[in-house]
Amino acid sequence: MGNGSFVDVAKIFIKAGKGGDGAVSFHREKFVAAGGPDGGDGGKGGDVLFLADDNLSTLMDFKYKRKYTAEPGANGGGKRCTGKNGEDLIIRVPRGTLVKEAQSGQLMADISGDKPVVVAKGGRGGWGNVHFASPTRQIPKFAKPGFPGEEFELQLELKLIADVGLIGFPNVGKSTLISVISAAKPKIANYHFTTLTPVLGVVQVGPEASFVAADIPGLIEGASEGIGLGHDFLRHVERCRLLLHVVDVSGCEGRDPIDDFEKINEELVNFSAQLATRPQIVLGNKCDIATPEQVEAFKQYVEAKGLTFLPISAATKMGLKGLPGLVYDRLQQLPPVQVYEANYVAPVKTEGPRSFEITQPEEGVFEIDAPWLERILEGSDVEDYESLQYFQRQLGDSGILDELVKRGVQENDTIRIGDFEFDYVF
Repeated sequence: MGNGSFVDVAKIFIKAGKGGDGAVSFHREKFVAAGGPDGGDGGKGGDVLFLADDNLSTLMDFKYKRKYTAEPGANGGGKRCTGKNGEDLIIRVPRGTLVKEAQSGQLMADISGDKPVVVAKGGRGGWGNVHFASPTRQIPKFAKPGFPGEEFELQLELKLIADVGLIGFPNVGKSTLISVISAAKPKIANYHFTTLTPVLGVVQVGPEASFVAADIPGLIEGASEGIGLGHDFLRHVERCRLLLHVVDVSGCEGRDPIDDFEKINEELVNFSAQLATRPQIVLGNKCDIATPEQVEAFKQYVEAKGLTFLPISAATKMGLKGLPGLVYDRLQQLPPVQVYEANYVAPVKTEGPRSFEITQPEEGVFEIDAPWLERILEGSDVEDYESLQYFQRQLGDSGILDELVKRGVQENDTIRIGDFEFDYVF
């Protein structure tokens, strides 16, 4: 939704930092013939966090930059030195932004508070060779690589944080009203769908008393079914605690105020039953050009529903003096702005931690698909006997060797694991 400068939906990709690799190192000291292993662990990769920024009002920036990556952890060093942790990446968004996993649509975070929220965690650092020393393995020449950071494709959706939402058909005077009661200065013209972007206005009631009102694009019939601005509009009233329902009581465009009132409420019910239960104050606008009979008839209709009615004229400021105080008092009796609970559940990995798949692309060649085994290889010195022994033990314990034998592997057949290639030896 927007006019080129207002964007309330964006899709981005984020990736937390990879953990640093563990180090292979040995203690070196004068007069010490053979020092033991002293390779330190890799540092943790940086997290990706989201933080609400009240200076932002649109997701426009995310149209131009879509990929965000946190810093990786530094590799471990000798003398048991742990690598430096990667710097966290903080992404600033407008307050009220929902962060959803793009594919499932599940909510990962509602960025409405003041604290940063971690959405993607950095990978753990790999162990240095100091962890692999044992009475039988005194010179381990291998270490573990760092773990990858979490990565997600995200859908960002801005749902405005406003206490009060102005609703009503296009051209009923909402923009004029918010410009009068707040510091907001929306562009106002005399045609339908004038307000194409939500306008937030802070209404000052007293030195320490204020509330935020949102002038939101006008509704039309069928909005809840996505006609016109429909869902784009309704997204921004979902959080409002109180609705100011602005109705043109003059019927100057040949419309019936009662009919308009009912149709707008019907759209709210169709879109969200919860939203439809929000308390309303009904503002009968354009009273300066309406007949007393028109105003009275609509007043009786509204009050019969148990709602508060206020006759006003945004153009002449009639009846507006007491409106901010009335709204503020009403807000004190209502619950705080809704914050949505995250419901994202990470997909369950059906594969075991040591799962593998063996294929035979050609005669005498076996390819092993096992990411966990590639990680072990990356941190191993295959020229070193002990390191090679450790690797072979992993092959045996995981059942890979047994499976190769079942598949009829022969001596000197080629075994491929990722970028590594070996000859099979009995």
